[in-house]
Amino acid sequence: MSQPRTPPFPVSDHCDGRRFFNPGVDTDRSLADLLRWRREKGRVPWPAAVPSTPAPPPPAAAGPGEVLLTLVGQSTVLIQVEGCNILTDPVWSDRASPLGFAGPRRVRAPGIAFADLPRIDLVLLSHNHYDHMDVPTLKRLHARSAPRIVTGLGNGRTLARHGIDGVVELDWWQCCTPAQGVDVTYLPAQHWSSRSPWDRRRALWGGHAVQCGGTCVVFAGDSGYGPHFAAIGRTLKPDVALLPIGAYEPRWFMRAQHMDPSDAVAAHRDLGAAMSLGLHWGTFQLTDEAIDAPLAELARARAEAGLDEAAFRTPDFGTTLVWRRRPLPVEAPASAAP
Repeated sequence: MSQPRTPPFPVSDHCDGRRFFNPGVDTDRSLADLLRWRREKGRVPWPAAVPSTPAPPPPAAAGPGEVLLTLVGQSTVLIQVEGCNILTDPVWSDRASPLGFAGPRRVRAPGIAFADLPRIDLVLLSHNHYDHMDVPTLKRLHARSAPRIVTGLGNGRTLARHGIDGVVELDWWQCCTPAQGVDVTYLPAQHWSSRSPWDRRRALWGGHAVQCGGTCVVFAGDSGYGPHFAAIGRTLKPDVALLPIGAYEPRWFMRAQHMDPSDAVAAHRDLGAAMSLGLHWGTFQLTDEAIDAPLAELARARAEAGLDEAAFRTPDFGTTLVWRRRPLPVEAPASAAP
C-alpha cells in the first residue's frame, strides 16, 4: 500500500503544503477580471525610450560605517555594506518576459552598466515574476562571481534548471548569514507568484531585511499594503526601506498586490524607517498609469503626510546615496592635541 506523498512545503498560516497564499487577502484575479481591465482601455502610453546620461561606475566597496545604495532600475538596487556587495532582484535584460521578442520592454537603461558592477557577493531575490527573477541576468552573475542567492521557498527549482546553485530558500521570518557579518531575514509580503499558467502560488514571495553592523535595510519586494509592514517595523526597526511605488493602476485590479504611492508612504511610517527609497517605477510598463505618475503621486502623498523629501526619496537611476550606520570618529586637528 503506497504511502501518501509528503507535501513539499511546511503547512502554515500562508501555505497549505503545496500552494502559498496571503493570510486574509485574495490576490488572485479571474480571466473575467483580466478581460474587464483590457476592455476599459485606461492605459496611458509610455515613451519608447527615456534618454539618460550614463552615470559613473559605483564605488568598488563601502567604507567603514557606510551603507551605499544605488538604484539600477525597476526593483534592482546595489546595496553595499562593508565587506559585501548585494543586488536586489537584478534585471539587466531588455524585456521582463519569458520571450526575448515580446513582453514589456525596458524604456530606461540600467543605472549601472553590467560591466561596471563591482564583484557581487549576494543576491536578494524577492519572487519569481519576470521583472524580478530575470534568469539571463542571474546566469551572467553566476558566471561572473557565483553570488549566494537568498529567496523564498520553491524558487530554487527554477534556478537549478538553469545551472544556478548557491541558493538559500527561506520561509517568512527565517534568517540566514550568507556573508560574514551580514544577516538576512526573509519577510512577509502581500503578493503572488507564477512563471507560467500552471505554477501559480507554488513558490513563495516576500521581501528581505539585511542587518549589518547595527543597521537594518528592508527591501520589500512587491507587495500590497497590509499589516505586515507594522509587524516588520516592530520586530526589526529598520533604518532604511526600499519600497515599491509603481505598477498600481487600475486600483480595483492592483490594490491587493501592488501599493500606490500613498500606500507606500503609509508603509514607510509603519516601518518607522528614517529614510525610504521608491522602487518599481519608470522601467517597464506593466500597468496603466503614466510613466511619471508614481513620482508626482509620491510627492503629493509625502506632502499630505508632512514628510520631508529627504525622508522618502526617488533618486535618479545610477545615483549612489550614502547612509552612515553610526557617527564616525572625528579626528581632532593636530594643533588641538595635548
